[in-house]
Amino acid sequence: MALFPYVENGAVKFRVVGDGYEKMPEEFDPENGTVSKAVAACPVCGGVVAAKTTRKLFQEGKAGQRMAAVVLHNPKKQGKIYRIATGEDMCIFEDAEKYLKEKREKLILECGMDPVPDELIHTPDNKEYKSGGLLYNFTPVLLYGMTKWGDLFNARQKLALVTFNEKVRMVHERMLEEKYEEEYAKAVVSYLALIISRCSDFESKIVRWFNHVENTCNTFARQALPMTWDYFELNLFSPVSQGSIKSMFNQITKTLGGIVDTSSPPAIITQSSATNIPYPDSYFDAVFTDPPYYDNVPYSDLSDFFYVWLKRTIGNLYPDLFSTPTTPKSNEAIAELPLLRGMNKEKAIGIVNGVKTKEHFESMLKKSFQEIHRVLKPDGIATIVYAHKSTEGWETLINSLLDSGLIITGAWPLNTEMAGRMRAQESAALASSIYIVARKMKRRPTGFYKQVKEELKKHLNEKLHRLWEEGVSGADFFIAAIGSAIEVFGKYEKVMDDEGNIVRADRLLDDVRKIATDYAVHQILHNGFAGEISDLTRFYVLYRWDFGEAKVQFDEARKLAQSCSIDLAKEWSRQGFIKKDKEFISVLGPQDRKIEDVKNSSELIDVLHSVLLLWEKSKRDEMVTLLQDSGYGKGEAFYRVAQAVSETLPIESKEKKLLDGFMAGRERLREEIRKEQVQTRLGE
Repeated sequence: MALFPYVENGAVKFRVVGDGYEKMPEEFDPENGTVSKAVAACPVCGGVVAAKTTRKLFQEGKAGQRMAAVVLHNPKKQGKIYRIATGEDMCIFEDAEKYLKEKREKLILECGMDPVPDELIHTPDNKEYKSGGLLYNFTPVLLYGMTKWGDLFNARQKLALVTFNEKVRMVHERMLEEKYEEEYAKAVVSYLALIISRCSDFESKIVRWFNHVENTCNTFARQALPMTWDYFELNLFSPVSQGSIKSMFNQITKTLGGIVDTSSPPAIITQSSATNIPYPDSYFDAVFTDPPYYDNVPYSDLSDFFYVWLKRTIGNLYPDLFSTPTTPKSNEAIAELPLLRGMNKEKAIGIVNGVKTKEHFESMLKKSFQEIHRVLKPDGIATIVYAHKSTEGWETLINSLLDSGLIITGAWPLNTEMAGRMRAQESAALASSIYIVARKMKRRPTGFYKQVKEELKKHLNEKLHRLWEEGVSGADFFIAAIGSAIEVFGKYEKVMDDEGNIVRADRLLDDVRKIATDYAVHQILHNGFAGEISDLTRFYVLYRWDFGEAKVQFDEARKLAQSCSIDLAKEWSRQGFIKKDKEFISVLGPQDRKIEDVKNSSELIDVLHSVLLLWEKSKRDEMVTLLQDSGYGKGEAFYRVAQAVSETLPIESKEKKLLDGFMAGRERLREEIRKEQVQTRLGE
């Protein structure tokens, strides 16, 4: 079923249509929404509002919200019941708005602070976001006037959370009045606060409705705060919805039960900095760590979402933990600079005081690894989990490890991510993390890069073969290659070239990518044909294999191009398949190109795209002529490339459908080309 918008007397109204409801109108396609990336289409007049204007209206407080539908549950029936929101539903919501105002004023007087979080959502310059200011890529909600944490919740959601927080505080007071042991009362109230905290994740204006499971999604479906145009407001007393009080109670108690049963005697938990571990030298047999992944997630910024509510619930019980308005951020080990939006990165270093650079991240990571080395016993083992697509992110990790004294003895990729997660659907996200095994042991003396490189080639080719056999592919394959290379490189105290320069991670990664690229192309094309294709075709095949049809950061695409011996800047300036859009690179498929732009090229990929466009338009004679004149029609490499590209793409890809359709008639086509050649020779 679907929500069908229609216009009546100049106003937009809704009906529920589909199975079990009104018949779905033939002209209605539920997939076609009215807003995409802030570009809004008016369902009344058909006019289009530009993204900039949409955001400005939100920032000026001129955007509103409207309750469209209500979802109900009958315990005697399977599935959900849907109906259009009524005037009575809106009256109840408006009553909640009025009551929130009264309760808010009352609690401010009682507690001395606003019960609704009024702390600012963090920005790089630590000021309230203003239109045109700096922006983090994980907080697009700032662009829509939501600059304080309380702005992420509607009035009824605020009222629910404020009320539950108040009740938790009252429970603590009551337990103390009834002479419960103080630490026991503190523990019980802390568990109750965690339940409410988890509920807040399902009770914001970013929560979506999961159609396929008929249930709520949570705010952090991914590690970001995106704008949501249609949000779902959860009834926290629902007996069946995930995110409700009942479901979160079950989740928290189950987790606590698992923690209690995990170890006997219980584990000792301390809160401290990884750069200053409060234990003596040579104390631990093993250390396991999952450090921040460079610029992947701004952890402290996102954790403010929960921090500001917990502070209002149990902040008085843990004054040391909640002494600051929001979470401390100055010593966080992340690379903040790559996340900035709205200004030049180099200018930002001089303008934004204390912005965390690559050097900051590397320094923090190095100190952390040195501390791990210090507290490990001789021959003690450390396992480090890391996952990052960019080589820049890996450079910082490798350099930090090399400077720590730890010796890497193994590195393997393990599948750790869900393929269907939102991030994976929107980018060439990794499916695996690299588990790096290191020991506290003596290193070999200085290694010379010429010899180390030969050792690296031999080791990598053996490891890459095993990875290939195990089905590791795409971005994961290159990342696993990096992990394997560290095993060789990290054995030496330092590695020097013939000129006496110390070789660092950047040079190592350049060579690793070249070795892995060469191996991957041979395997993708099933050996024997890698030498018959141009560098540009090699890049196209590897890009599709590595990133699919996703856009990627310029630097990542540049490094892949470099390993294929092509200059990316030269290629996007011509009418080719490589396009640059701001800091992103994309590789066009045949469906994105015009036949007049490719018909005169002799490059294999251009000819392939031209052939596919002719095949789509059923221009078979022209297709045969092109294949014969180009010389590609009689060779195996052309068809092997077509097959290889097809194998890298998802079933729903338009390019894959064109490739598969063309390849289905491959043998008949080659026979036609052969006959054409024979006739041409006879004619001569």
